[in-house]
Amino acid sequence: MTKILAISGSIRKHSYNAQLAHMVVKHLRAKGANAAYLDLANFQMPLFNEDLPEEDQPDSALELADLFASADAVFIASPEYNGSLTPLLKNTIDWVHHQKLGAFANATFGIGSVSSGSLAGIMALSHLRDILSKVGALIAPTALGVGMATTAFNENGELSDTRVAARADAMVNELLTVRRRGQQ
Repeated sequence: MTKILAISGSIRKHSYNAQLAHMVVKHLRAKGANAAYLDLANFQMPLFNEDLPEEDQPDSALELADLFASADAVFIASPEYNGSLTPLLKNTIDWVHHQKLGAFANATFGIGSVSSGSLAGIMALSHLRDILSKVGALIAPTALGVGMATTAFNENGELSDTRVAARADAMVNELLTVRRRGQQ
């Protein structure tokens, strides 16, 4: 069974990006995947600093690195902060990469963003794609930008716009099928 993780670059209550990550998990489970949402609030990590002594390295960073390394796919929902991804998400990527250099090498990564604006977080997704490619991640072709956050989801937690919902379905299918050469 395919093992997939989902995280949000926002830990605020009622985060639209966490809602998107939960929706993706629900769709993955419906297609038979072993999918789980990981709340980054449960993985406390200080600001990344290579000068921290080994004994001060956060255990949660190694735990996340092990989880990423053992996953077949990872979905990341990233809010857009000042045209880029959140400090929380960047710090998480830096810690995970530092703990286990191959943590991003095995999984296919899906990316998405929910934004209150009409541009749907595309600048954050562009930066996230660049950063993930630098740490060796394979990124699924479909990026999921969801604009107009306050009306993006219906009462069932599904995407309101049928075109965006179709893109979400395409991205979910890519998470289940896109693999590096040599991987099954």
